[in-house]
Amino acid sequence: MTQAHRPTGTDSGSRSRETTPDTRRNRLLRLGAPSAAATALTATVALYMTLVAFGNITDFGTNQQFVQHVLSMDTTFKDPDLMWRAVESPTLQNAAYVAIVVWETLTAVVLLAATRLWITGLRHDVYDRARAASTVGLVMVLLLFGMGFLAIGGEWFAMWQSSDWNGLDAAARNVALAAFTLLVVHLPGVRRAGAEQT
Repeated sequence: MTQAHRPTGTDSGSRSRETTPDTRRNRLLRLGAPSAAATALTATVALYMTLVAFGNITDFGTNQQFVQHVLSMDTTFKDPDLMWRAVESPTLQNAAYVAIVVWETLTAVVLLAATRLWITGLRHDVYDRARAASTVGLVMVLLLFGMGFLAIGGEWFAMWQSSDWNGLDAAARNVALAAFTLLVVHLPGVRRAGAEQT
């Protein structure tokens, strides 16, 4: 009894697993997974913070004026009970602004690194390092815009009283975006490496 020969290349075992319909379908389904959403959101915040830092470095004077006016409290109601808080020294004002720009730059670098880790994690189904890096970067955003702008700028320096130099709405949007991204990054569906290996 002769054995039938299959034509070369028609053996289902010879086809690459990468090109099977099931593999392609699984890849598409992965795009809807929480890990893909975490990657996209982290990349969004990373790009935003990169552009913020780049803008403040290349157009140094615009937001420098903003910080100077907020710290000097010269466009608030000038309540004598509050004006003792004002910082009128140009040296201190500029130091505060430079510190903000440095913080923004470091935040952007951390979030860009986190984005790269997420992309690598999507290939290997390991997200712990990406999650940790994202958490650091997103907490830096929350500290800058939540503590720095909403709490210190908005309340201590009474920025809410100014109609000309008021960054509370923009700060609130940044806090909301960072907080939402942080929640997605820590969703239970973004599996831990230990679970992925089992």
